[in-house]
Amino acid sequence: MKKLFGQLNLTWPKVIIGAVLFGIYGALVCMIPVLRNSSFHNSAVSFELWILLGIIIIMNSKNPLDSALKCFVFFLISQPLIYLIQDVINGSKLFMTYYRNWVLWTVACLPMGFIGHYMKKDKWWGVIILSSMLALLFIHYYNFLSTLFFTFPVNLISTLFCLITMIVLPIVIFNNKIGKYVGLSISVILVVVGSIIAFTNPYVYNTEIFANSEEHPVDGSYKAYLTDSKYGDVEIKMDPRLDDWVVKASFKKTGKTQLVLEDKDGKETRYDIDIISTDKYDYELVK
Repeated sequence: MKKLFGQLNLTWPKVIIGAVLFGIYGALVCMIPVLRNSSFHNSAVSFELWILLGIIIIMNSKNPLDSALKCFVFFLISQPLIYLIQDVINGSKLFMTYYRNWVLWTVACLPMGFIGHYMKKDKWWGVIILSSMLALLFIHYYNFLSTLFFTFPVNLISTLFCLITMIVLPIVIFNNKIGKYVGLSISVILVVVGSIIAFTNPYVYNTEIFANSEEHPVDGSYKAYLTDSKYGDVEIKMDPRLDDWVVKASFKKTGKTQLVLEDKDGKETRYDIDIISTDKYDYELVK
């Protein structure tokens, strides 16, 4: 493990080849249907894997300038490839839509790579530098863990990846005991805090299923409920924006259940509900 963080002969050809390979990997996990909404797909569109790769480049660079340039070139190649490969194969326009969200981070690799190299000095300020990266991993760890209860087992690998990376980094980066233990303590505190927040405030998908209409009549006299309450809660409320009644849902996990609407005479209307992910669901009237 130590060899990976400071003992590799990281030449420019290796950086460029690695950038191409990880760009291809990112594109593939986005295009393979079975990997959509999975931890593998997460690694292509969120930061956790790329933070680790950036630190590996930093720790195996010769000096601050070498570190900055190699980080910049690695991300300058890998990130556009993820979108360009999909555009070529699928005929999509992802590059123009999404790369602008990454290009600023790519430019930021220059100062981040330069400053990050000073972690190799094994001094107290290295812990401060690493803490900024641990903070980014903490945000991802919390987000993945809070949604893990909603989508289990989706995001399990991403959650464990962030957890393990946060614990391992201080151990393998620093040789002096103060840096190692202080950095590890920061990681443990962040993990504990993130876990407590995630367990006490699990993710809930709040949405409006539909509003009152001829196709889906509903008003304040109706009762609404899900046949299996473990999937969440529903209620009928007046929406001031529409000046009409809407069926609101607070979904708590993925799965299939039924929405039941009962009018004042006891007549029931049922809808099949398929909660697919943290931001997607389908419904269909049961005839």
